[in-house]
Amino acid sequence: MFKPNQIFSAPLAGITDRPYRLILRKCAPDAALVTEMISCHSLIASAKNCKRNFDRYDAEGQVGAQIFGAEPKLMAEAAKILEAQGAKWIDINMGCPVPKVATRAGAGAFLMRDHKLAEQIINAVTGAVKIPVSIKTRLGWDDAHQDSAELLNIAANSGIKFAAVHGRTRAQGYTGNANWNKISEFASVVKLPIIFNGDIKTSTDMIEVEKLGASGVMVGRALLGNPWLLGELTNSNTKRANNKKDLIIEHLNLVVDYYGEKAGIPMFRKHAAWYSNGMKDSAMFRTRANKIISEKEMVIAIKEFFNN
Repeated sequence: MFKPNQIFSAPLAGITDRPYRLILRKCAPDAALVTEMISCHSLIASAKNCKRNFDRYDAEGQVGAQIFGAEPKLMAEAAKILEAQGAKWIDINMGCPVPKVATRAGAGAFLMRDHKLAEQIINAVTGAVKIPVSIKTRLGWDDAHQDSAELLNIAANSGIKFAAVHGRTRAQGYTGNANWNKISEFASVVKLPIIFNGDIKTSTDMIEVEKLGASGVMVGRALLGNPWLLGELTNSNTKRANNKKDLIIEHLNLVVDYYGEKAGIPMFRKHAAWYSNGMKDSAMFRTRANKIISEKEMVIAIKEFFNN
């Protein structure tokens, strides 16, 4: 069975910010966490409206910082900044499927189509930092081009220490089922530890992918509204029933402290909805939460709903 540091939380845009990472860390003290993907352009420009550009990772434990971009020099500079801010490793995004990244920016999943540029970026980043560097990618661009084994071999020969592979193509996005067998094919021919990603939700899933050659697992959307899952998968003995309401309020407090009440409350509403998913009267709670504009009101709503 995998050790806790072989179990990763995936980089989720708009989700795995510092407040949620602190909650995940409380649930799973020894898991490996990854930041939201960070634009190399934004980081170097030190955009003052993007708080994550100024995060310090020293006290967050095993945290990797993920960057994306299409310019090797800027990616290298961004990696050095994040290394100085305390990231334990740098992850290069080579799998994001959204159009503004994968097509218009020529980054993310686009690098599965341009292996020469991908190699240049990898060499620039690995040459710029002393900490480990990883990549996160997918099976390929589409069903006709599930050729990421070539990209993974380039990565292995360019100093990458491990790779996370999502079991879908860029064309699939997040539809259909993750193809663990295809990831297994890659793992069998690539001299690189492969972290399996996509549809991993249970300890049974972990056992199955370990048999398929996984060197670790990365859990993504299953963590929405369920940070306790990471604790369960790493055997951290997090007692969900006793602290669910308190942990949700702690998450709310962290969001407001980080972003301020005006920006933080609207950002927290999606988390409130995920936390209530599947519970009785959750639709009524979501309707109520979506109208709340103050931290005090949100605390009252959470207490009333989760006490019942």
